[in-house]
Amino acid sequence: MTELETAVHAAQDAGKLLRANFHEPKAVDEALHHDLKLALDKESQDLITGIILEKYPDHAIYGEEGLAGDQSSNHQWIVDPIDGTVNFFYGIPHFCISIAKRVDGELVLGVIYDPMVNELWTIEKGGQPHLNGNPVTVSTREKLEESILFVGCGKDEEALTTGLVRFKKGSLKARKMRMMGSAALGMAYIACGRLDAYIESRISLWDIAAGQLMIESTGGRVDLVPHENNPDVYSIVATNGKIPIEEIL
Repeated sequence: MTELETAVHAAQDAGKLLRANFHEPKAVDEALHHDLKLALDKESQDLITGIILEKYPDHAIYGEEGLAGDQSSNHQWIVDPIDGTVNFFYGIPHFCISIAKRVDGELVLGVIYDPMVNELWTIEKGGQPHLNGNPVTVSTREKLEESILFVGCGKDEEALTTGLVRFKKGSLKARKMRMMGSAALGMAYIACGRLDAYIESRISLWDIAAGQLMIESTGGRVDLVPHENNPDVYSIVATNGKIPIEEIL
């Protein structure tokens, strides 16, 4: 089994777990003003970790729910076990599992899996992204007025304010604006031409790593600026590489 096949296996098994529990009561480990942590977040990551480390015991796991494996390894798997936890908790079928791998800091593969509609995006460095085995690419749209933009608002007051300002600017210029609740799915949608851009002022590495490789591998563009107090939190502007997104920044 290749590394990509291992990531696909892990994502699909985690997806089965989440799909089986979608309509069931969900245990809340932590409830914050703009976020939730579920017991299933950790259970999903533990399942993914077990599959990866069984195959590659000397690799590192860097996940939203914690670290595992050999953290000194130059082979690092970046895991978001449920991207869109709040959607999942409220019964909104828009969430995914995101798994990426980087070697010496360079992204080499990514998997994003939406278990509710059984859509699987995959990418390996140097290749083209695929959706359920079929090659995909970013849209050819060049005009904002023809585009659909995804704006995230973050979880603190500053990020919320910035997101809402951008949403208003975009609403006046783009065909449609969306706030959908899963950064990874938003980036997968750009990679296959459904959306044209994603903007957020505060997002974590595990949300965007797989999607970054997918978008950049199709000629799209991902600009990241690390947060001054946390190098694995970024502001992000991801586009099809064609629309003039600076008009709403």
